[in-house]
Amino acid sequence: MSPEKTTTRTALVTGGAGAIGRAIVEGLMVRGYHVTAVVRTERQGVALANALQRADRADMQFKTCDLSSADDIRSLAAGWVGPLHVLINNAATCPRKRTESAEGIEMQFAVNVLGYFRMIHAFTDILQASAPSRIVNVASYWAGGLDANDLEFRHRSYDNDSAYRQSKQANRLLTAAFAERLQPLGITVNSCHPGDVRSKLSGDLGFGGHETPAQGAATPLHVATAAEIVDTTGKYFANLHQERCRFSEDKALAEHLFQICESYDR
Repeated sequence: MSPEKTTTRTALVTGGAGAIGRAIVEGLMVRGYHVTAVVRTERQGVALANALQRADRADMQFKTCDLSSADDIRSLAAGWVGPLHVLINNAATCPRKRTESAEGIEMQFAVNVLGYFRMIHAFTDILQASAPSRIVNVASYWAGGLDANDLEFRHRSYDNDSAYRQSKQANRLLTAAFAERLQPLGITVNSCHPGDVRSKLSGDLGFGGHETPAQGAATPLHVATAAEIVDTTGKYFANLHQERCRFSEDKALAEHLFQICESYDR
């Protein structure tokens, strides 16, 4: 599973300050990428940069962005300079109580779903100009229960586990919808399950974690860099291998969800 030669390639990783996100950033830098990590706050970015510099990983910068905000995401893309070869949508949140973004959108749907959707839309032109390029949507095997009629838990009783599972199913569905649209542009789109790592998110879900951050980042890094899958698109990976995704096989639901997400920014 050899990585591509990456001496001049660039990557953008959301959720770069989290346990898996930081390991993804480090893994890309080891492979020769210039990496931009997206973080929520300046404090997180400075801490990440300082930690990586101490580890002799200096080819990295950070940008702050509220991924629940369409305006923030558009500003992030508008300020981008140069090529972009890999976009890894990794950021996620899982509040234990139902909360809403400044736009009035339930927070898990705003960040975990619309955040991915809006990042892809905002950076498509840059990724196309940099093609061949890749998008990796960090999803999960912990997925299911999507209710297209109540994506924001306005009618159902909110449960953070149910909302998280729904958001990860949505990531896998939208991967299939984007893959069809972006393949002609030289952009591949795949989703994956990372490893099980102890993190704030896993704690909010009530889970532990038995793998190191590096182990958790291994599959996202494989999907982002492995030469043998450079033309693979619309697929789901776990444990460094492609697996069947029953969700993405539902093309009608994938398209329906795509249209719903698109309607939020009309």
